[in-house]
Amino acid sequence: MIRYFFVLVVALGLSLPHRAQAQDTAWVQVEAQPTLAGAQDRVRDYANRLENVAGFYLGGPWYGVVLGPYSRPDAEALLSDLRNQGRIPADSFVVDGSTFRQQFWPIGVGATTSVQPLPGAGASQDDTPQADVVTEAEAPAVPEDPAPALDETLAEARASEATLDPQAKRALQVALQWAGYYDAAIDGSYGRGTRAAMGAWQEANGHEPTGVLTTNQRAALLGAYNAVLEGMDLQLVQDDATGIAIRIPTGAVAFTEYDPPFARFDAKSDDLPAQVLLISQQGDETRFAGLYEILQTLAVVPPDGERARRDGTFTIDAMGDDIRSHTYATREGGEIKGFMLIWPAGDEDRFRRVLAEMQASFARIDGVLDPAIAPLDENQAIDLVAGLEIRKPVMSRSGFFIDRQGDVLTTTEVAGQCERLTIDSDTEAEVVHRDDELGLAVLRPLTPLAPIDVASFQTAVPRLQSEIAVAGYPYGGVLAAPSLTFGQLADLRGLNGEEQVKRLALAAQPGDAGGPVFDNGGAVLGMMLPRKQDNGQILPADVSFSLDTDRILASLGTAGINAQTTDTLAFMAPETLTLRAADQTVLVSCW
Repeated sequence: MIRYFFVLVVALGLSLPHRAQAQDTAWVQVEAQPTLAGAQDRVRDYANRLENVAGFYLGGPWYGVVLGPYSRPDAEALLSDLRNQGRIPADSFVVDGSTFRQQFWPIGVGATTSVQPLPGAGASQDDTPQADVVTEAEAPAVPEDPAPALDETLAEARASEATLDPQAKRALQVALQWAGYYDAAIDGSYGRGTRAAMGAWQEANGHEPTGVLTTNQRAALLGAYNAVLEGMDLQLVQDDATGIAIRIPTGAVAFTEYDPPFARFDAKSDDLPAQVLLISQQGDETRFAGLYEILQTLAVVPPDGERARRDGTFTIDAMGDDIRSHTYATREGGEIKGFMLIWPAGDEDRFRRVLAEMQASFARIDGVLDPAIAPLDENQAIDLVAGLEIRKPVMSRSGFFIDRQGDVLTTTEVAGQCERLTIDSDTEAEVVHRDDELGLAVLRPLTPLAPIDVASFQTAVPRLQSEIAVAGYPYGGVLAAPSLTFGQLADLRGLNGEEQVKRLALAAQPGDAGGPVFDNGGAVLGMMLPRKQDNGQILPADVSFSLDTDRILASLGTAGINAQTTDTLAFMAPETLTLRAADQTVLVSCW
């Protein structure tokens, strides 16, 4: 029975009574961690030693560990006592909780002051499993200073800056870093680096570069930092089915289904075609490496961008004309967990901010996605992985090895305007010879290949009506090995007496073009040509043409490519010919 989940909504109290209550309430903030996982570890440790321990998201990348709530005098007294006893860090301080956003500890229990838990809805009536979501009301990531009527003098700016707590100071460094002015530690300590960054920001924004931000300038910097996330409604999702807790942009995506190894959060509207996938499955290192390879075949993972796989971790940062995506996964204790963020290209600032929030909050919790959570149905397809479309080439044709260094002969039809050419889907290649008059091209792999067998071109005149066969990939990459289509040599010339082609009585498919045409002894008579319609005429299905061997060898010779030849007419059993064809024939794809 699929477990039902509940939604815990943690809203910031916005009514006046709540505001009044917040003024009388105080907390002792003992730590702030840059990741949810780190904060969860620390809050559990404190909860074993102290009372009234709580954890709140503070905005930006920070998660706070606090004690409370207390009255302010009690909080200050507790701070002094625990500091003196060495039970909390010396830089702990008292806060009023105004910067608290959603609560992550204790799990399922809301705060008793202005952050109130509201009962959520149960499972949907159609028994669709849902993820646990902790949501929050709209609020700034850090406390905003009231804007004065006039900007401050340098002395006044220093005075207002001195009232900022450590978390607010760190938030300003984060905003300066995001804006491209600061690249040092986020520590809340304002040294030369921070002052230089502030001065550079001031100068770029038309202010006097004093190195000390005024109240208005701080508000402008933080406003710009937070504006990019407007409408994203970043929320902490704790999904027990996948065993993952992470902040995701719930304003842009919503949970749709479990399709192992993914929990899918699809776009809410066509205006922002974003998607979030949580990855969760059992697996050893072999399966982990296989997942890394499979994910890169998906249409949502463009081929360009950085890839990295190390022991137990991989990342795929992919960039395409229409899609920007980032994939992260780790393997621990036989469980593979991670996430994918898929975003429209051209929205880099927002993509990076959302990604930073997801990276900082990603945490592994108990549980791993059960493959049986989504029963198999008739919607399965060979070109889908867990419901996601596999990246497909613009065109696929056939080719065959012509020398021991891995050069491949194919048709110019597939070697046209391609951003990328591949041999057998995963080996990139380049065009080293092209003959548009004959319609042939030679591809050379960018990484060395060692073919098991290469073509041996027949130079003797073949017998009319003899058995021939074409090897190719008539169905693109659906089949893992080439198919053989058998027929007869109908004529040594074309229909109009063309010397450079042979006519075949054979029903070839478009994907066979570029493949080798074998005689019944396993030698290559020519290369299969694409079917063409001339003057509006459509030829019978069993009429095909191959490029003559002599013309192929002459063209290769001009490029300095020496191919094997034979003049022996022999016989080979179909089973043996099938094996030879598999060793020589390759799938050529244009991407």
